[in-house]
Amino acid sequence: MNITQPFIRRPVMTTLVMLAILLFGIISYRLLPVSDLPTVDFPTISVTANLPGASPETMASSVATPLEQQFSAIAGLDSMTSSSALGSTQITLQFSLNRQIDGAASDVQAAIAKASKQLPPTLTTPPQYSKVNPADLPILYVALKSEVLPLSEVNKYAENLLAQRLSTVDGVALVSIFGTQKYAVRIELDPQALKTKGIGIDEVATAIAQGNSNQATGNIYGAESTLTIDTNAQLSDAKGFSNIIAAYRNGAPVRLNEIATITDSVENNRLAAWYNGTRGIILAIQRQPGTNTVAVVDTLKKLLPTFREQIPAAIDVEVLYDRSQSVRASVEDVQFSLLLAIALVVMVIFLFLRNFSATLIPSVALPISLVATFAVMYKLNYSLDNLSLMALTLSVGFVVDDAVVVLENIVRHLEMGKSRFQAAIDGSKEIGFTVLSMTISLVAVFIPILFMGGIIGRLFQEFAVTISIAILVSGFVSLSLTPMLCSRFLKHTTHSDKPVLDANHLSEEIDNESDLMHLSNGNGNTNVSHNNNGHSNAHSHNGHGNEGGFFQRFYAWSLQKSLKYHRVTMAISVTILVATVFLFGIVPKGFIPNDDIGQILGTTEAIQGISFEEMVKHQAQLAEIAAKDPDVEAVYSAVGAGGTISLPNNGRLFMRLKERSHRSRNVDQIIQDLRPKLSKFPGIRVFLQNPPSIRLGATISKALYQYTISDTNLEGLYASAPELEKKLRQLDNLQDVTSDLQIKNPQVSIDIDRDRASALGVTATQIESALAYAYSTYKVSTIYGTDNQYSVIMGLSPEYQADLKALELLSVRSSNGQIIPLSTVASFKQTVGAQSVNHLSQLPAVTISFNLKQGISLSDVVGKIEQLAKETLPETASGKFQGTAQAFQDSQQGLGLLLVAAIFVIYIILGILYESFIHPITILTSLPSAGFGALITLLIFRSELNVYAFVGIILLVGIVKKNGIMMVDFAIGARKQGSTAYEAIYEACLVRFRPIMMTTLAALMGTLPIALGVGSGAESRRALGLAVVGGLVFSQMLTLYITPVFYIYMEALQERWKNRDIRSKEKSRDDQSLQPKPPVSIPPN
Repeated sequence: MNITQPFIRRPVMTTLVMLAILLFGIISYRLLPVSDLPTVDFPTISVTANLPGASPETMASSVATPLEQQFSAIAGLDSMTSSSALGSTQITLQFSLNRQIDGAASDVQAAIAKASKQLPPTLTTPPQYSKVNPADLPILYVALKSEVLPLSEVNKYAENLLAQRLSTVDGVALVSIFGTQKYAVRIELDPQALKTKGIGIDEVATAIAQGNSNQATGNIYGAESTLTIDTNAQLSDAKGFSNIIAAYRNGAPVRLNEIATITDSVENNRLAAWYNGTRGIILAIQRQPGTNTVAVVDTLKKLLPTFREQIPAAIDVEVLYDRSQSVRASVEDVQFSLLLAIALVVMVIFLFLRNFSATLIPSVALPISLVATFAVMYKLNYSLDNLSLMALTLSVGFVVDDAVVVLENIVRHLEMGKSRFQAAIDGSKEIGFTVLSMTISLVAVFIPILFMGGIIGRLFQEFAVTISIAILVSGFVSLSLTPMLCSRFLKHTTHSDKPVLDANHLSEEIDNESDLMHLSNGNGNTNVSHNNNGHSNAHSHNGHGNEGGFFQRFYAWSLQKSLKYHRVTMAISVTILVATVFLFGIVPKGFIPNDDIGQILGTTEAIQGISFEEMVKHQAQLAEIAAKDPDVEAVYSAVGAGGTISLPNNGRLFMRLKERSHRSRNVDQIIQDLRPKLSKFPGIRVFLQNPPSIRLGATISKALYQYTISDTNLEGLYASAPELEKKLRQLDNLQDVTSDLQIKNPQVSIDIDRDRASALGVTATQIESALAYAYSTYKVSTIYGTDNQYSVIMGLSPEYQADLKALELLSVRSSNGQIIPLSTVASFKQTVGAQSVNHLSQLPAVTISFNLKQGISLSDVVGKIEQLAKETLPETASGKFQGTAQAFQDSQQGLGLLLVAAIFVIYIILGILYESFIHPITILTSLPSAGFGALITLLIFRSELNVYAFVGIILLVGIVKKNGIMMVDFAIGARKQGSTAYEAIYEACLVRFRPIMMTTLAALMGTLPIALGVGSGAESRRALGLAVVGGLVFSQMLTLYITPVFYIYMEALQERWKNRDIRSKEKSRDDQSLQPKPPVSIPPN
């Protein structure tokens, strides 16, 4: 049956089918969204709770623990981490990939409601949740600043207008405000004046709350009208609060301005942010997991012109960073690589065929196959991202292969003297099964990926499906459009008849008596046979297989030598196999490489207990150094506990780099140059990182990789974690080693004398409330404005905030009306305590984070870290990698199984197609040489065997076996016509030499643009290109020799099996004939 014949005989039908494919593909291409990578985000929800003034231990025990107990029962929860700092707790819940985030959010909300009864009653607002991974980078930074207006006014527009409107955009999870300066009335008490006047600090708080009221006052219903009652009880600014009467002493009122300084200030004056050295307000917008970065950013940026019209002209609104720009640049570079690959492949075809019409015919298969893929991508809700476009770029070399093979075979029949139409019919029929085998077996490589779970499976499913669709469409086009075009437009060109060495010469070169005796049949005769005219069957075949230029004649000569010295060839094959296994063990291994997306993220960490003023001073010095770098375009800096900065001794340093074409260094080189410059300031450390393309894990850390230790024994944990951190710092391969263990924060411990306090009529609650009023920036009242609610903050004056002796000046009113100094019922002493308390799965935990030095791979350090942890940690403690490092560990076993599964699936497919157990093994003999070439190339170019490179090796499995298919398929046909194994494989190698070289070079040129690694985001793709190019080049040099020799060995083995079966059957018949016959019974007379 010739499946191509209907398409050849009905050109109109074939043309219309292809036009329909093109039309739907072009329409789908215009509708496809643009993204950086496929949607691989883990559903993540962040829960935050605030209790101003509460210690980290209090937040962990009274807020984090009750919530964690409820969250742990939610289905599909993969990991739960929490971090409790002064007055705040953040719990991050990460769910399995198959869990829908909306359903998880509903469960989280129900768990919060269930835990609310166990939370402290002073928790004024319930815990809030958002569908966001706090460790994810914002997709858009917007900076607001003004040289005229106060920051509180700028903050009003940033918070009330921009943040609220941007947070309603579909796909936006969270809008964080850095350096927030929300207006507030600040009341700074003078404890000396309170003591002189005999006023307790709790009396002042009560007076302020009662002096500022905004309650319903009702209506007066008259006979003819209704009057609304309004009062001036609501105060609106510092001037109004100044006249509040705090108490009466000696019959005279003591007004608030006599004992305090009242100012129009901000809610938190321990927060600050700068943009290029100017104070401002920074909005950081994070997207929801699973949404499209480019689409969300486009929607956000469309709103900015409207905002500029609605806010005062004195406020400048600038885009500090736009993630979509690097995404678009990366996608555009991949699109350029795709076009370049198409041009290179077409050039290869023309160089081989040297005929315009012959070149045009397979070239037509390229756009049709690629464009048709867009239609299926749109139907499957895929996007134009780096992986899908890289899949199309790689497929350029594959989709043209089938068309080239069909074309070359039709040309061969045309050179036999047949007409174009008949050559198309016969050539496509002869090669149809080969094309089908190559297409199906190549697609089979990606079948295991479709069933692979986890982050790797989700990441590369789109890649596998995209490239599989392109290959399947190309197989259809090569068996329909290509032969039809050949039958109408292919022109015959004559070539000089230059015979190559044939099988007769081969038989003369081989020593039949000794060298190939082990390959002979059971009678000791070799498998070489000749036809009646004395020529081998190989020579009797006419066509292009017996013509060729220098390269083909050289290949024929060298092939004879490899067949003659077959033991040497097999020894080389075994050596390569052993070397491949050895290289796989020593090649550096990584996970997902980071791209240069034009930003550097820095975390600053000062000594515990540093003052806000000192932190600002250090941060300004660091920002100034960073801004002087010639490749840095803008710098944003922030300090203070707020947003994603949870600790007061931490800061954020963000650098936007110039466009890649305008700088001489990549992001990693810039980081290495900045490290020594930023490390010269004592008292503060800077941790720089190139943010990963995919954020795995939900832990906010100061470095890219994390190792978390958890232990039920808190003392043991706090003792062993610093010891392990110390040992890790001594490893030469690591840098930026640090931990989130903060237990040396200076603090004041207050010991309440409960008996004395009770005797004097003072409760512990009164004492804690007095301390909160004085030191926790306590919100004692609220101003209800027309556009927002603003706080009234009470505390001690700044000069007393830093003086421990001020504690002795504080007093409270006892139950019997006396003023009792706190020093009477409590004692004070300085100690150290925790600045943060962290949990992992409800257990106390410490996370050690680290970066790798340049040229170091994760595989170089993972084992060493685990060994050090085993030696250092107590038995009660457990340690494991988190985030990227954990995913790397999981991937090592998974990727190895994936490669084995891919080879096994191909073996099954080939076995089914050829109805043989032997031939698939012969076809797959090229795999070790391909693996060796890929690994040695990665070593030469100092590239890791990361996930992309491993996918390249899996691709090689599908590519290089095509050469074996073309040779073995032809040899099987020749054997059926009576040729010996030698003659069949020899002729197959010569006849298929040109299509093998064409298809290999086409695949090579299709991958070359990726291997060159030029353009935005090319660093991550380069490893894949290097693996494929190196594997193709090396395997091509050896496959043409190893596969024929292996084929002969397998055929000889198969013959022996057949002969053994025959001899066994003959012996069985002989034994049966020698059995004594039963006596013939003679009937009685």
